[in-house]
Amino acid sequence: MSKILSSLFGTSTPKMSSSDFPVQKSKDEWRAVLSPEQFRVLREQATEPPNTHSYTTHLPTTGTYTCAGCSAPLYRASHKFNSHCGWPAYYDSIPGAVKRNVDRSFGMSRTEIVCANCGGHLGHVFKGEGYANPTDERHCVNGICLRFNEEGGKE
Repeated sequence: MSKILSSLFGTSTPKMSSSDFPVQKSKDEWRAVLSPEQFRVLREQATEPPNTHSYTTHLPTTGTYTCAGCSAPLYRASHKFNSHCGWPAYYDSIPGAVKRNVDRSFGMSRTEIVCANCGGHLGHVFKGEGYANPTDERHCVNGICLRFNEEGGKE
C-alpha cells in the first residue's frame, strides 16, 4: 500500500539534500528572512495561485530576476515571455543558476526547478508545448520566489 501511495504522492527522486547547495539555513533561519507564503513555496514546494503575482505580466527588456531566498541571479529579462499560463514564464535560465529534479508527485512525472544556490523550489519546466522560443521550454516559476533587479547585468 505504501508503494502505491508513494508513487502517487511521492516527491522528487532522487531528491537533493539541503547540503547539496552553497547556502545553508535552518527552517527557523529561512522563516526569519522569508514571508510565510515565500517559505511555503520556496522551502515546502507549494505553488502560488495562478495570476496572483505582478511578475506574471511583467515584461521588461533588460534586468535580472533573482531568488527571493538568497538573491542569486536566476533569469534574464530577455528570457521572459508571456505564456498566458498564470505564472511567470522563461525559456531559459542563467547558466548554472537552476537545477532540475524529477518530480513524481500527484501521479505524474514533471521536472522541478530549484535555485542552484539555496535549493529553493521555483516551479517546473515543461518542454514541447509549441512556444516559439529558442529552447521549446517553459520554465513556469512562482512569482513569489523572485525579485527583479533593473540593474541586473547586461543583456
